[in-house]
Amino acid sequence: MKDGPLQHLIQSLSRLPGLGNRSARRIALHLLSNRQGLMVPLAQSILRVAEEIKSCAICGNLDMIDPCHICADVKRTQGQICVVAQVSDLWAIERTSAYKGRYHVLGGLLSALDGIGPEQLNIATLLERAQQGGVDEVILALSATVDGQSTAHYIADHLAGYDVEITHLAHGVPVGGELDYLDDGTITTALRSRK
Repeated sequence: MKDGPLQHLIQSLSRLPGLGNRSARRIALHLLSNRQGLMVPLAQSILRVAEEIKSCAICGNLDMIDPCHICADVKRTQGQICVVAQVSDLWAIERTSAYKGRYHVLGGLLSALDGIGPEQLNIATLLERAQQGGVDEVILALSATVDGQSTAHYIADHLAGYDVEITHLAHGVPVGGELDYLDDGTITTALRSRK
């Protein structure tokens, strides 16, 4: 079984985030125990997604059409762009139904340790969108980590020459959060960002 299809499946599964070799083996064995009910439909779904899902040329969202449904929606606020690191962040914001503007997916965050610079991210197209005009506000919805904040700072610096308002998501105490369970950095940020 060293080099067979089962070993290749386990190796492929182990490359997924959060899965190691042991978890990948368990998943592969579980799939094999239910080939027709689970494994075949999963394989078909993966193949269909690989063939049909596109990356939006405007914002970087994933959809069956290009431009995506969000970019194509004329009812959305045209002058607002919410900048997120990943498509999963876009989906999280969309779940709230609180934002009605457009998006821009960077595809990650700047990280000197991981060798990710501005060239590896979708920053140039964001600057092009701002340069074309019609953008009133860029909302930097990036994580409160060192990489997230350095990315936000980099983008803000490069947008400084444009007639665009740059805003950030508020950081601090989450709804339902208890102060006793929060770290010092979160409490400090909440105090500084108070309204």
